[in-house]
Amino acid sequence: MIHIVFNEADTKVLKDAIDLDDTLQGRVLCIRDDYAVGPIHDLYKEEGIEERKTWWKGVCDGNEFEPGVVENTRGDYDLMVELRSTLKENPEEFIWIWAAQNNHDVCGYFWLLHFVKEFQGRVFILYLNNLPFFNDKGNIFYPAWLHTIPPTEFIKAKKLARPITPSEFEVDPDEWSRLIQERKGVRLLEGGKKLKQFDEDYYDADIRKFITKDWQKAGRVINQFLSKNKEITGSAFLLWRLRVLVSTGEMETQGELKNMKDFEIKIKANVPEQVNQ
Repeated sequence: MIHIVFNEADTKVLKDAIDLDDTLQGRVLCIRDDYAVGPIHDLYKEEGIEERKTWWKGVCDGNEFEPGVVENTRGDYDLMVELRSTLKENPEEFIWIWAAQNNHDVCGYFWLLHFVKEFQGRVFILYLNNLPFFNDKGNIFYPAWLHTIPPTEFIKAKKLARPITPSEFEVDPDEWSRLIQERKGVRLLEGGKKLKQFDEDYYDADIRKFITKDWQKAGRVINQFLSKNKEITGSAFLLWRLRVLVSTGEMETQGELKNMKDFEIKIKANVPEQVNQ
């Protein structure tokens, strides 16, 4: 069995669950790029891969995220070459794709389908869509991310595994193709596996709500956004948008405008402070 997840944190909790249940034994592979943001045109061609790498390089621009995220796209494709080779050499091998109801996982799922379509019948999905689980305190909750589910609950979730149907292998790539043709920079989940798209500045207004007239580390602004905002994205993308907002002249900064911990930010005195809803 080969398990596929879309976040590093999911890898750890799934491995913990595997340690508790022998029937889950198998490799855990992680798709690392965040396909919910950035260009996705021609992603199955060399030109598209390079375009996306160039975009990430511009987003990170020498900061703490660049060494990792810029290589994620290429790394994901190398992983797919290895995965396909394994499936061809081992006809009894099969895949379990784990996804929660968030834009990051669903976009990763859509991207992945292109590589596994020829292995229909051996590709299973565990989509935890609006399903209740118990947290560490025994309370029921509806997880948006796999890594928030305790390992013991992961064991229960295995009952949800089902083969991806021939119909899904036809319809879901059509949804991804629609998104590709729209050429937008931010993808959000509407519900189920339905996505909508916006321009790259989509999160800017919400980021502004966490910038006050007092000095704060950029990391604090980003952490406030991630913990309180309804719709979130990755820290690398948020740091880029924060630096773009600084470039408009409506913010003041002190320190080196590079990593999250390197600079502080506040609203200029003559700019009204936004109230977070």
